[in-house]
Amino acid sequence: MLDPEFERLLRSIYADTSTIAIVGATRNEDKPGFYIPQYLLTQGYRIIPVNPAYDDVFGERSYPTLIDVDVPIDVVDVFRPSSEAPSIATDAVSVGAKVLWFQPGIVSDSAAAIAQEAGMTVIMNRCMGATHAELGLGEGP
Repeated sequence: MLDPEFERLLRSIYADTSTIAIVGATRNEDKPGFYIPQYLLTQGYRIIPVNPAYDDVFGERSYPTLIDVDVPIDVVDVFRPSSEAPSIATDAVSVGAKVLWFQPGIVSDSAAAIAQEAGMTVIMNRCMGATHAELGLGEGP
């Protein structure tokens, strides 16, 4: 069971989000960087893939880096190793995202500090798709 205050925070993130940049988006259907954003796409969110290996993913242009994205971003959802988290956090601050979300297994206190110092909300070590389902907002990935 979630702490009521944390649950309110999570619900507000989903309610206030329209565009999610997926750092580490992939076309590999067996990887979370594919099926989690694919699920979020079915829930009405616009997914902006960030991966230099692809020109497009999910029918959207894929950007080589987060700072190359030329549309407003609400949430940066990270599917990259913890060692890359601080630089991703710096980029997330630069693009004016409101939320920095790290998928399970991705933990970085320094990245969290960078984002929080800039006024961003940070969610760490939690799946954005599974949390959406846990809150009863959809059936889940």
